[in-house]
Amino acid sequence: MSVRRLADESVQPESFAFNREMAAQAKVWINKYPKGREQSAVIPLLMLAQEQEGWVTRAAIEHVSQMLDMPRIRVLEVATFYTQFQLKPVGTRAHVQVCGTTPCMLRGSEALMDVCRSKIHHDQFHTNADGTLSWEEVECLGACVNAPMIMIFKDTYEDLTPERLAEIIDAFEAGKGDTIKPGPQVGRIYSAPEAGLTSLTDEKVFLKSAPRAKAAKASGEDKKTV
Repeated sequence: MSVRRLADESVQPESFAFNREMAAQAKVWINKYPKGREQSAVIPLLMLAQEQEGWVTRAAIEHVSQMLDMPRIRVLEVATFYTQFQLKPVGTRAHVQVCGTTPCMLRGSEALMDVCRSKIHHDQFHTNADGTLSWEEVECLGACVNAPMIMIFKDTYEDLTPERLAEIIDAFEAGKGDTIKPGPQVGRIYSAPEAGLTSLTDEKVFLKSAPRAKAAKASGEDKKTV
């Protein structure tokens, strides 16, 4: 793993504070842990900071350490260890993470990276001229069956061709990323076979079993164990 360091001081903001929405979510996460174990919320809080700012700043690390009564060095260790934390400014409208693990590579992820090189920047972690887009190659994002795929923010876009990725990038660049439906881009239902379902396709089976299931639930039969 390469050495991960915080961004240069010239781009670091002077301060950080969670906005009202993120502060409420941070409180929920902290309350998930027993008294005295609040520091276990460090990863969720850093993720909230990144969601708000786009990347994890030095000021955000300091703020999280104060909230959790945690040494700053320990929060810094977490932020620099996990690669899902962006330690430098990324595109304000989209940071494209292209999966380069074996299934995606076999299905054409290198061609997707070529699209990023041509439409965003030749090098990873560099923004385009307007600062709105950036990209990087990452390890497995967990949608191998629908390879190749990318992730932008919290959403995955799967079964991609270079042409479709170019359209997605253009949409985000135009501020219309919310018009692109996440998930498979070929009409596939989640991870079902691309050519359509091959099992449990007889609707009569479900229509016959539905009344029995409803009756069992009403009588409590569905709660009995063998």
